[in-house]
Amino acid sequence: MIGIITGASSGIGLGIAKVLAAEGHVVYCISRSGAPKDKREEPDEHIIHIKGDICNSNDMKTLVDTIGKKQGIDFLINNAGITIKRRAEEITDEEFERVHRVNVFAPFRMSVLCYPYLKQSPHKGRIINISSMASHLGFELVVPYCSSKGAILSQTRGLAIEWANDNITVNSIAPGWFPSELSKSVMDDKRKAQILARMPLHAFGDTRDIGAMASFLLSDGAKYITGCDYAVDGGALAFGF
Repeated sequence: MIGIITGASSGIGLGIAKVLAAEGHVVYCISRSGAPKDKREEPDEHIIHIKGDICNSNDMKTLVDTIGKKQGIDFLINNAGITIKRRAEEITDEEFERVHRVNVFAPFRMSVLCYPYLKQSPHKGRIINISSMASHLGFELVVPYCSSKGAILSQTRGLAIEWANDNITVNSIAPGWFPSELSKSVMDDKRKAQILARMPLHAFGDTRDIGAMASFLLSDGAKYITGCDYAVDGGALAFGF
């Protein structure tokens, strides 16, 4: 299969790309840098890094059409996301809008741009949105992020229903705590201890775990699954008090 992953220069996005590439999928990784952040990463012929701004609809249309018309597009994984760590009353309008533009608008627009190619996929087109624990739980100091991830979960369900008869499935994966740049930006030692205590498995995840779930959602075994959110979180969502 041939597909696109956004925000795949490091962390979860690149981890997913590596798992899928190892299985023979061709993955176009879109990021602001257009290259792995870690320069020690070994080149992989199945992973093609492309520089691009996912919030620029015109540029993304050109990019998607270039890939789609040449090879077709079988899957889209909307992974790119940002957050701002600050109390809600201190967040500016511009900051709130920026978080939602990257985390909500861009996945929607990318989905729409890929739609005609996904619809024609001989494998059944797949969209996977990366949601979050914040789609389900409240977290302090990142309210705009919580808002955006709640929206991406609803967007997943809406598109799943609207495109159910268009040869496309739409699902999402909710990662728990993984060693990504985004998670590190909101985690000091105290918060790290709190997070580990809150997870039944008491350990951070490996990005390959997310890649494995993405691989399943692209497989023949997931053709009858749409509109679902899968938590890969060490049991965090199930943990009571």
